[in-house]
Amino acid sequence: MFVDSHAHLTSPEFQADRGEVIARALEAGVRFIVNPAINLEDSKRAIELAERHAAVYACVGVHPHEAGSAGNLAEIEEMSRHPKVVAIGEIGLDFHYDYSPRDVQARVFMDQLEIARRRDLPVVIHTRESTVEAVEIVREMVDASPDWMGRKTPRGERHPPPRGVFHCFPGDLDQAWTVIRLGFYLSFPGILTFKNPGRAREVAGSVSLEHFLIETDSPYMAPVPHRGKRNEPAYLSLIAAKLAELQRLSVPDVARATSHSAHRLFGIGEPPEPQITYTLREALYVNLTIRCNADCVFCDRKGEAIIKGQNLRLEREPTPGEVIQSIADPTRYSEIVFCGYGEPTIRLEALKEIARWVKERGGKTRLNTDGHGSLINRRNIVPELVPLIDAVSISLNSPDPGQYGELMRIDGEKHFAAMIEFARECVRAISEVSMTVVDLEEVNMEEARRLVEEEIGATFIRRPFF
Repeated sequence: MFVDSHAHLTSPEFQADRGEVIARALEAGVRFIVNPAINLEDSKRAIELAERHAAVYACVGVHPHEAGSAGNLAEIEEMSRHPKVVAIGEIGLDFHYDYSPRDVQARVFMDQLEIARRRDLPVVIHTRESTVEAVEIVREMVDASPDWMGRKTPRGERHPPPRGVFHCFPGDLDQAWTVIRLGFYLSFPGILTFKNPGRAREVAGSVSLEHFLIETDSPYMAPVPHRGKRNEPAYLSLIAAKLAELQRLSVPDVARATSHSAHRLFGIGEPPEPQITYTLREALYVNLTIRCNADCVFCDRKGEAIIKGQNLRLEREPTPGEVIQSIADPTRYSEIVFCGYGEPTIRLEALKEIARWVKERGGKTRLNTDGHGSLINRRNIVPELVPLIDAVSISLNSPDPGQYGELMRIDGEKHFAAMIEFARECVRAISEVSMTVVDLEEVNMEEARRLVEEEIGATFIRRPFF
């Protein structure tokens, strides 16, 4: 099920068949539609539409094109108290058309950000040829009000509070990460499918899926093959399919992850239930434990513990029998991967029992690990893994022991040496071994690659920052 995070259903283009458009969206798997407004009257229409349709939610606000006639914004703030209003938007800056003076746009933008802060609501931001200026205004608001939306963030969450979305994001990769670190999602409409998508595809393929929403921006920006025609929310799956292709994931992965992001931001829908096993692409992942001997600075184990819409926060650790029952037929999947937000080798005996069952039934297995299993179990565990595990992926994180310890919040010298020895043992005994590094600016990627490929003999993989 999808969430269309941005569709102007109150636009005149839908006047004749608005109900049918919503019905087609529901039939096409769109569970919810978020309707941003462009001015005071449109805000009222958005609320009225949301009152009539359970699947529709409203935003209230003044678009930068309308900033010159915004008037008193007190009514926007009052309307934001309606139970089906989920954000202030669409607000921002547009220096392409300049339908309103730029100084007026900036003032109205800042005033509406202040409304959002007072109401503790997220914002839906429009930028065109104004990303740098809009980001600076947002940065000032976040710096001045670090608690904005923070009360809605789970305790222990490593990511900043979700404060809004830059819709139809026009910026480059560096600007994308700046926006994400301020607590904002990125969203793309049909532009991803265009022959000339600008920078959108580069950003959409380089940033982890957790940072995206999907939208149609109906009635505008229709995806191929409908480009040039009126857009509508029923076409959202075409955008999801292109994002899935760029992310090298499946459409269900995109639907699940972006729906959860919409839940985090707008509060619509429900959070996912904890999973013993979960799918990504064609693989099935086994979530054995939330326990870990490390506490990586980039890991969300102590926060939501949700990855691509899959809830890994176990209420209790599953028995091998429960995991086996959940797998059912291992040959349905490309591989069975032991990987959660915890370290699988903490439950070595359970891991071995499940892996043995999988192998006996013709399945393929992979272990994703921090490489501390021998240290944890006080013996070289690689010989025990050889008949049961087909592939191993080890988190290198950094080629420098000191930095390694800082990133993982452990004794760097001790654990780095144990991890390297585990990796060497795996390379000697297991045919497929890879080592991964999270894409952090402070990590020397070339040195990491050299260590992995030239010294250890494993495959080097550079992973996007979460």
